[in-house]
Amino acid sequence: MVNIIDLMPIIIGMPTGLKQSSAVVPIGFSVDETAANTFTQAQIDLNLSPLDREVFVALAINLDAGPPDNVDDTATSTRVRLTTTSQTAIVGLENANCLSALSEFCVNQGGTAVSFTNQALETPPSTLEYIGIIATNDFFVQIAGDNNTRAKGASGKLYGYRAVASADIYAALVQSEVLSA
Repeated sequence: MVNIIDLMPIIIGMPTGLKQSSAVVPIGFSVDETAANTFTQAQIDLNLSPLDREVFVALAINLDAGPPDNVDDTATSTRVRLTTTSQTAIVGLENANCLSALSEFCVNQGGTAVSFTNQALETPPSTLEYIGIIATNDFFVQIAGDNNTRAKGASGKLYGYRAVASADIYAALVQSEVLSA
């Protein structure tokens, strides 16, 4: 017979096989394009201890980016992503390693400009216990502009806590993260 207490982590979305080992911490980061419209990536070290099977449980992510330029008769954009693995181009939320995405657009036609933003939730709904687990020591932030006249930058914060995983859970998390890169 299954005990409902044993199923609680599954029912309410708590990470099973993990034990929280720190308070919630904010980790600030920034990335600047090396030149206008150039994919650029920053690697942010979490200082996790692989010997202690330490992982980072992401609770929320805030992304802010410089606005795209307003160029006559041109569509411009600034796109920012936070991923658990290194990327070679901007990816979407359909990528298993992409935890958050921000895209800002400016469309100018005949001197009239319209701007809009697509962004993942900065703070997850209260029913969501966490938004991702980073099992390796780093996370990555990417930026790329399109048709801008100046290089763009982005900054943000990753909120979460450190946790210690059981050996089998840690191995599965690391393998899953690395193999899906």
